[in-house]
Amino acid sequence: MQFIFDNWALILIALTSGGMLLWSSYGGSSSSDGVSAAQAVLKVNREKGVMIDVCEPNEYQAGHAVGSKSIPLGQLDKRLGDLPKDKSTPVLVMCASGMRAKRAAAQLRKEGYTNATAVSGGMRAWREAGLPVEKG
Repeated sequence: MQFIFDNWALILIALTSGGMLLWSSYGGSSSSDGVSAAQAVLKVNREKGVMIDVCEPNEYQAGHAVGSKSIPLGQLDKRLGDLPKDKSTPVLVMCASGMRAKRAAAQLRKEGYTNATAVSGGMRAWREAGLPVEKG
């Protein structure tokens, strides 16, 4: 009991950091954080979602998810016409690691694409899940 009284600040810090880890792992993530590669496949197949790849052209040529459309992040605002007219259609955004895809999905949501979501982990997670990749 004396240990708890002497080290209350350390115990409070440990409990707080542990709680934050649990929150982020189980309850604190939102759809804007992205979907898994498997969830992306379900959205494409069940909800007629569209997958776009925001990698640079050389990255896209090296390997991309089968059926994805190449729209580099720097050109996204100029190529909104290449996206579905119905802005409620699921738009799944892919890149190499998921970081650019998060930015692109946020940009698309600002443009009114309410179901724009990044694929968490990008092509790395896609490959790890054993999903089909094509080159060229």
